[in-house]
Amino acid sequence: MTRKQKRLSVIGGGLLVLSIAAALVLFALQQRIAFFRMPSDIQATDLQSESRFRLGGLVEKGTVIRGEGTKISFSVTDHVKSIPVTYDGILPDLFREDQGVVIEGRFMNGGAFVADSVLAKHDENYMPKEVAESLKAKGVWQGESEQP
Repeated sequence: MTRKQKRLSVIGGGLLVLSIAAALVLFALQQRIAFFRMPSDIQATDLQSESRFRLGGLVEKGTVIRGEGTKISFSVTDHVKSIPVTYDGILPDLFREDQGVVIEGRFMNGGAFVADSVLAKHDENYMPKEVAESLKAKGVWQGESEQP
């Protein structure tokens, strides 16, 4: 084997090892990805799959019910469909009714969405980009000028 062939085989072996490592990392991260969906995008199969994803929309007026300790239940809506949510934890300070929210969790038996994290807007003009775009596409939310 010539010196050039040895060098090419070492480079080829290094690229092979790097590509295998990258594939393993991507495979491991793929199982942790949580996709974003609106309530009207939820299908019957999602209710039974118990797969983890993000749910976004507006906190429906009149649905926030505080339970014992840090337990809370509320509904997330896009004004087409509403999904009941339960959460046990501390909510963001700016969490309130009729405001944008993105929650992460999964559907459990009975069709209730059990959240393990809640993200709320952080100032008067902010709504998560995905939520705003989806609500605008459905004609529910017009932007900052239309909000109270």
